[in-house]
Amino acid sequence: MDKRIEQTVQQCINEINNRIKNLNRLNIMVIGKSGVGKSTLINSLFRGNFAATGLGRPVTKDIRKIEKADFPLTVYDTPGFELSNAQQKEVKSEILDIIEKGFRTRDINDAVHCIWYCINVNGNRTFDESEISWLRDFTQSPVMGNIPVMVILTQACPKSKAREMQALVEKENLDIAKVVPVLAQDMDFDGEYTAKAYGLETLVSVMSEALAPELQDTLQNLQKVSLEAKKKRAHAVVAAAVTAAFGEGAAPVPFMDAFMLVPTQISMIASITVIFGLDISKSLLTSFVSSVVGTAGATIFGRSIVGNILKAIPGAGTVVGGAVSGATAGLITTALGESYIKIMELFYLGELKKEDIYGNKGKRLMSDIFKDSLKNLGRKKD
Repeated sequence: MDKRIEQTVQQCINEINNRIKNLNRLNIMVIGKSGVGKSTLINSLFRGNFAATGLGRPVTKDIRKIEKADFPLTVYDTPGFELSNAQQKEVKSEILDIIEKGFRTRDINDAVHCIWYCINVNGNRTFDESEISWLRDFTQSPVMGNIPVMVILTQACPKSKAREMQALVEKENLDIAKVVPVLAQDMDFDGEYTAKAYGLETLVSVMSEALAPELQDTLQNLQKVSLEAKKKRAHAVVAAAVTAAFGEGAAPVPFMDAFMLVPTQISMIASITVIFGLDISKSLLTSFVSSVVGTAGATIFGRSIVGNILKAIPGAGTVVGGAVSGATAGLITTALGESYIKIMELFYLGELKKEDIYGNKGKRLMSDIFKDSLKNLGRKKD
């Protein structure tokens, strides 16, 4: 392997590990009666079978704190909310105390970031009056600040009943972010009919809108249900990198730094990898880099790399004075980012497997994706 490629790949690996290590922790308070399907909801939305394998420890009389080593998620679970009024008041006090303590630390990793209030559609004939009163008092507490509360209608089947329940909740005009009906897993009815899961992508979208910018990468890294949400976040990363590349190109980029050796591009690849939450190996990154650089560039860095790339961009122009302009740097960065997103998408969908990267077929595929991206950008430029 060419030493420059090996160095570039190692820089990517280091940056990926660093970003994963420094992801902000997402902290969710989950409230609801026993049997509403909280664990199913958590495990269906987040990777890692979190609720089943996370170790819960009591933090109050009624609340468990569930965490998992090297996993940037904390769930505060409040089981048994079908308690007496006096017990419900005690639980509310405990929840608000946890929220206040987290806020006082001024550390985003200690704060509670959102509340899930879960109601089982199948287990409730209507929106219980005691729940309305509890939610209204809870959301109006000064301690709550701007923490978004999402009412999640679990086991939301049939959809007609879920819509009725949603209308009842929304009619109360509570201070909540959204009411989200969710069927977390397919539901079988005596082998005669299967209701398909739905609503999890909507929940991810609602959380994306409600959470602080500092938590967006964490959310996308953790969630496993919405490819579109991951791609949307990844495209935003590419756009930011392209802006930076244009700026760097204002003082033209030297040949030797024109490709992935630019820290901006390494940072972009690392961010996209973290967003998709996939286990990306050094071998995959090596194949990607070598496939994009091309056979000639794999052994002769410098003019050959930039020249080959420029040839693939219709109307991109030529190299002047041994440097690449900001516009060309932006085009290369865009193509690099968009092609990497496409490859991550193929892995996410299972259409590209780890074993594929070791063969010529996988390498040709990655090379073709990059070349197509360059050509499409060149056409748009014209």
